[in-house]
Amino acid sequence: MDLDLFGTALTDYQKGMYTEDLFTHSSIAGEDVLPLPYLFRSYKQMPAIEQKALQEAKGTILDIGAGAGSHALYLQEQQKDVTAIDISKGAVIACKNRGVQKTAQRDVWELTNQKFDTLLVLMNGVGICGSLKRLGPFLNHLKKLLRTKGQILIDSSDLIYMFENEKGEFWIDSEAAYYGEVSFQMTYKNQKTAPFDWLYVDFNTLKRCANFNGLQCELLLEGDNYDYLAKLTHL
Repeated sequence: MDLDLFGTALTDYQKGMYTEDLFTHSSIAGEDVLPLPYLFRSYKQMPAIEQKALQEAKGTILDIGAGAGSHALYLQEQQKDVTAIDISKGAVIACKNRGVQKTAQRDVWELTNQKFDTLLVLMNGVGICGSLKRLGPFLNHLKKLLRTKGQILIDSSDLIYMFENEKGEFWIDSEAAYYGEVSFQMTYKNQKTAPFDWLYVDFNTLKRCANFNGLQCELLLEGDNYDYLAKLTHL
């Protein structure tokens, strides 16, 4: 993103300058609101999928796309070894302000020569790869960051429900791009980012792609809104 509106919103909230929320504009669902207080939620306020992922996290943990650091902060409170990374400078500042001890402004694609026991890729973490054609390279890159018995805890949603008609039938254009490929923009305080690509992927597609790239894929939990948590490990 050309503007760090996400990070600016987080640090504004911490400074007591909360006057409005973030808004997202997507190619599939129009405008939606992302309330800033939600990004600072406690463990008890998290959905079951996130709670499950935090329960499963072990060893040395990398929280990818950490945002305001809610996941990393909880793990740290549980005496776990966690490092929070985000491409947003403001998000990393917000993490530090909350007391997250290990933080870095890093793009996960640029990480090399490091190994972890658990990679946390939450809040539709699959989306980071941007498109279906980049899902394979993304999973393969994450695999290189895993220790031999490590795990990737990753979540996403199946957007198929958005193509259901009143008869319960699903209408997908077979000639179009994968239905989970979405273009987003963020707006905050009259500023807007450039469009960026995001991916939502159904579990079966994730599993096939994971297997092709040498990863076992296990469904850990399904949510109430076509969302799910998966665990990926070395085959």
